Amino acid sequence: MDGHITTATERYGRCIESSKRVRWDIEEDVIRGRKFETSEKFLPDGLSLIEEFECLLPDEKIVVSQIQGRTYANVFGLVERFINAKILELSRDHWLGDQVALEAMIRFSDEELKHQELFRRIERMTGEVMPEGYKFVPQPDEVAGAVLGMSDWAVLALTLDIELFTQLHYRESIDPDVALSPLFKDVFLFHWKEESQHAIIDELEWRRHDAQLTDDQRSKGVSEFIQLVAAVDGILVAQAAEDARYLVEISKRPFSAEDNVDIEAAFLKAYRWQYIFSGAQHPHFAEVLGDLTTEDHRQEIGDALASF
Repeated sequence: MDGHITTATERYGRCIESSKRVRWDIEEDVIRGRKFETSEKFLPDGLSLIEEFECLLPDEKIVVSQIQGRTYANVFGLVERFINAKILELSRDHWLGDQVALEAMIRFSDEELKHQELFRRIERMTGEVMPEGYKFVPQPDEVAGAVLGMSDWAVLALTLDIELFTQLHYRESIDPDVALSPLFKDVFLFHWKEESQHAIIDELEWRRHDAQLTDDQRSKGVSEFIQLVAAVDGILVAQAAEDARYLVEISKRPFSAEDNVDIEAAFLKAYRWQYIFSGAQHPHFAEVLGDLTTEDHRQEIGDALASF
């Protein structure tokens, strides 16, 4: 250790350097003329929780991974709608101040717009090889509008949670799975490369904003963060039911009423793991949350998570 204290401006600057170094193009670097293959998994077993689908045959479990993979891409296209809007809004605080921070946030926004375009492309490409009938239930603009109605503290907490679990999913589940679609794996490889610095900016902005709050304002932020997580869960409940319906509809054999219930429950368990618990349990999220909240706040959040 040289005793040097890294300033916020220096950390924003490092994000700019990383952004320049890893920048990629959707067609030239990710898609590269390839198509999805229906013989390949789109999501790894560690994310799809495929062993929970006990009533399914091996080929049907591959279809589950494809349905979940398509939903996974759509969910990220949705969340990046409100993340981008919030980052652009917060960049105003740097317009006449830290120009390094401003550049980092503008780059962040540009990359999020590219990610949205990527996920729209993935939706079209998966739709070309999967049977008709798939439906993504939530409307991105409506969800984004509702999220942006909450406090900056709550939205930044949710955003850091999302950016961190994106990295966790890639490193621990997507990258190691050799049976995964190479194209789908590359989608999240390149996504991960840019999200890594986004998480740093999320944390910097969350800490910066938190430092300006009163205790009452922070408590309100905690309550609204819990409301946002509950809203996410409501989306997952609806999408799990829809994806279970789609699987049963396109399957080549009938399922019992009990099987239908089990399939929907397995989808919901997987989605709650992917979008709620894997982020809430991320060590760095817990560390930042611990720095910014009281023990009572954390107990309130923990009790809310335990209710799902």
